[in-house]
Order: sequence, then structure tokens, then C-alpha cells
Amino acid sequence: MKKTYLYWLLLPGLLFLAVFMIIPIVLTIGSTLFKEGSFTFAGYLQFFKDPYFLKILLTTLEVSVASTLLSVLLGFPVAYYISQKAPRRKGVLLALAIFPLLTSPVVRSFSWMVILGRKGLINNALIWLGIVDKPLEILYTPVAMMIGMLHLFLPMMIISLVGVLENIDSDLITAAQSLGASRVKAFRKVVFPLAMPGLIIGGILVFVGSLTAYTTPALLGGKQRVISTFLYQNAMTLNDWFSASVIATIMIAITFVVVGLMNKLSNKLNPKG
Repeated sequence: MKKTYLYWLLLPGLLFLAVFMIIPIVLTIGSTLFKEGSFTFAGYLQFFKDPYFLKILLTTLEVSVASTLLSVLLGFPVAYYISQKAPRRKGVLLALAIFPLLTSPVVRSFSWMVILGRKGLINNALIWLGIVDKPLEILYTPVAMMIGMLHLFLPMMIISLVGVLENIDSDLITAAQSLGASRVKAFRKVVFPLAMPGLIIGGILVFVGSLTAYTTPALLGGKQRVISTFLYQNAMTLNDWFSASVIATIMIAITFVVVGLMNKLSNKLNPKG
């Protein structure tokens, strides 16, 4: 009886997900398989045969993977430092880490345009220091998009890791060191495997967010197309909803593949769960 009652509590959420997410996704995928009343894979074949489309997909994956790896490299030390602090100080540091999320992506992207432009702060500093003779082309490149994505999603990685790292008992590290492990080995053998759930969750959030983000690539990428801006172009500018649905389906497929690969990686690195 109690379990039945709990299942009824799930019903409103399940209905909401079904109506506003599952059914639209199924209809979107279904619309890509039928054109002029006949079953076809023409949309996908056209996409993967066109070098321009493949270049857009490759650029998107490069930006997303690089943003994810950089967020891990930068976010892990910060999250570990925060997790070791007293509760009051930890709250202040978390607030500072979360603060960028309170700012609109449009505002943040325009700020980076000022910093990364030909006459921006970085180029002016490099020229003033004599490192370069002429401004570097940073804005409207994949590098600019990576920087914007990192600024946008790094807080999510930090939050995901702090929640896991603060629950790791420090006695485990002490025990490892008492058995002869160095601090580095204790970290590699104890802390890193136990932090894997936070890494996986944070990695998925950053990768999927980078893959589907529109505002930041549109402003910092300029004419550099990624799959989200390409989808918008097909749907809103060219009014080609069939191609837009194909692109959306490919994005969904990539998301599921990446989630599956990260779960497999997690099981391999931490087989005991």
C-alpha cells in the first residue's frame, strides 16, 4: 500500500515529462524518418555526406570536449579546496563560485567580446608587453567559444564536485598514508575514484550544455558555425524544419552516446561503485 502511494506521487512529474519532453522528442525524431509520406534516411545521409555539415559537427564536438576537459582540470582543484574549508567559509566560496550563474549569458558573452577583440584587453596587453606586433585573432574563433563555455559552465562542475568531495572521509586518506601511500598516491587511489560520480555528473552537464548552447557561440563564434547555431539557421532563417529536426535528432543521439560512454568510464575507473 505504501509503495503504491509513492508511485502515485510520481505520476504528476511523469505526466509533465511525457507531455512536454518525451512526446515532442519522439515526434521530432519521427518527422525526420518520413518525407512526402515515405520512410527515408535521406536527411541523415545528406548531413553526413556533406563536408560542410561534418565540419560544423566536428567543431561542435571539439569545443564541447575541450570545454569539458578544461572544466575538469580547473574545477577539480577549486572544488577540492572548497570542500576542505570550514562550513562558513565554504558557503562564501561556493557563493563566489556560483556568482557567474547569476549573470545573463548575453552579458557575459559581450564582456568577453570586449576582452578578446582586436582592440580588447588581451591584445592591448600583449602589444604593450611586446609579445606580439599585431593583434591576435581570438574573437570569432573556436578558442573564443571555449573560453565562453568555460566561463558559462565551470560553476556547474565545481558544484557537482564539491557535493561529492565534502562527503569523503578524511580518515580514508590518513589510513592510506599510514599504510605507506604518498599524498599523491592517496589522492589518486582514494579521492579520485570516490569523486567519480561528481566528475561524471559535472562532465555531462558541461558537455551537454556546451553542445546545445546557442547564445555564447552565436556571439563569440561569429561566422564559426556550431550545431546549435546551424539548427537555428535552418529553422528560423531558411525555414527548413526537416533539416532542423535532423540536426536536433543528431544532437539528442550524441547526448545519449556521451552519457553512456561516461557511465562506462565511471564503471571502469571505479568498478566497485
